[in-house]
Amino acid sequence: LNGGHHVQGILRSFNPFMNLVIDECVEMASGGQQNNIGMVVIRGNSVIMLQALERV
Repeated sequence: LNGGHHVQGILRSFNPFMNLVIDECVEMASGGQQNNIGMVVIRGNSVIMLQALERV
């Protein structure tokens, strides 16, 4: 994400603007801390990269 933020979770939904709904979201903070933040909506223009952690 913009600003160097990293999140990980389950992609539940997206739209043509690449807005994402992420469930069971974990924010990977600096220093190795992980913050559980639940379900979030991320605006598409904030997304820099997506990566599948498991084969789909």
